[in-house]
Amino acid sequence: MTLPSDIPVRGTLIPDRPLDGLTWLRVGGPADWLFQPADEADLAGFLGALPPECPVFPMGVGSNLIVRDGGIRAVVIRLGRGFNAIEIAGNRVTAGAAALDAHVARKAAEAGLDLTFLRTIPGAIGGAVRMNAGCYGTYVADRLVEVRAVTRDGRILTLPAADLNLRYRQSDLPEGWVITAATFQAPRGDPAELAARMEDQLAKRDATQPTKERTAGSTFRNPAGFSSTGHADDTQELKAWKVIEDAGMRGARLGGAQMSEMHANFLINTGGATAADLEGLGELVRKRVLEKRGISLEWEIMRVGEPARG
Repeated sequence: MTLPSDIPVRGTLIPDRPLDGLTWLRVGGPADWLFQPADEADLAGFLGALPPECPVFPMGVGSNLIVRDGGIRAVVIRLGRGFNAIEIAGNRVTAGAAALDAHVARKAAEAGLDLTFLRTIPGAIGGAVRMNAGCYGTYVADRLVEVRAVTRDGRILTLPAADLNLRYRQSDLPEGWVITAATFQAPRGDPAELAARMEDQLAKRDATQPTKERTAGSTFRNPAGFSSTGHADDTQELKAWKVIEDAGMRGARLGGAQMSEMHANFLINTGGATAADLEGLGELVRKRVLEKRGISLEWEIMRVGEPARG
């Protein structure tokens, strides 16, 4: 894909940029272009000057993503340091889209504000908003007030949370729009108690999930239609890990890909996996679960791009 030479850029614009090193699963071919804007104005100017026929793919920190081996025929936009500020005013926390979820949770807790549900969610705020991330019974939708976004034609807008139509692992952000910041309304809490709660959450996560492996978080959405609550009465029957285990796919392998022995809903790159291995194993799991349980699992990991050429 050829871009006009007169597009204004203050950040970095790189052609044929491999993306495998930018995803948690460490797979994927190159993007036609990778743009890392210096700030919001730089992003708006770039998108406004980019021909409308040029596809755009906003990419976060790659925590919930499989880039296929042939790469992405688009301009991939990745936000960096100019988009990771965290500001607190009263009961509101405004975080740049590139701010890590865990960092936002910690900073809020230090100020006596409860966004603890974000502490164990992998990735950054932009992706958390787009996917309405949540755990322990709380979702982004429960706390989100508004977002700032740059439209595909370069306008900067502030949108109320209701305009995103947030629901389980989904939102209605228009194609090519890039979230740049999000504002949350958080309930008050004691900083020490909030910190202790987050430490407990981390301990539970590390005891039950393969946090030391190359994964992309939960592979499939829960058929039940909600996240784990963390409560003792939390039902497991329609959790993705349970139906995968019931189908005999815990620990299943394909090439360098494996469904975790520790948590059956985690897809692992054991070393040397291709994107095709990972997606292929996921599709095999979906097939077996459909055969055994009559349930069609939906991917939670986003898969983008093209298969390997040739």
